[in-house]
Amino acid sequence: MGKKILMLAGDFVEDYEIMVPYQALLSVGFDVDVICPDKKAGDKVATAIHDFTEFQTYLELRGHNFVLNKDFDKVNPAEYDGLYVTGGRAPEYIRLNEKVLEYTRHFFETNKPVAAICHGIQILTAAGVVKGRTLTAYVAVGPEVTLAGGNFKEIPADQAITDGNLTTSPAWPGNAAILKGFYKLLGVEISFS
Repeated sequence: MGKKILMLAGDFVEDYEIMVPYQALLSVGFDVDVICPDKKAGDKVATAIHDFTEFQTYLELRGHNFVLNKDFDKVNPAEYDGLYVTGGRAPEYIRLNEKVLEYTRHFFETNKPVAAICHGIQILTAAGVVKGRTLTAYVAVGPEVTLAGGNFKEIPADQAITDGNLTTSPAWPGNAAILKGFYKLLGVEISFS
């Protein structure tokens, strides 16, 4: 049996921050269960596309629908080898669900690999797991990281930072970098013949 990854999502998750890692993790043989509070397998979450334009912040457009494949209430985090926390607008409200925070704490308490991107770091700050950690996030989330006791680093959007069992990236341009970091934490080596 392959390694299992738990992925947290919600309505208006950033499209590239769920679609790309979900498909990339499947492509190298992981089983990936995607969940959302108050939803079951077969339910959908709406995605949003965040684009960077001439405005002071990102522009949000309606994306695709993503079909969840696991019942939120049937999750046992002990069955998973890693946690992937998606970004977008979803983290700002799914972090209000105590089970989301419990699931997240489990991966830190057991030192299992965790990847979090963009606004997904809001779930980590709400769970109280960033104290003393060096990490990144979408720049507007930086003050939350600092207030939660983390060491926020502003880095280019196409990069990632790994500290212990945690790898983070500021936004979807960093999908390749955060996935490389997550694969390494999971003990995955990809070689070409």
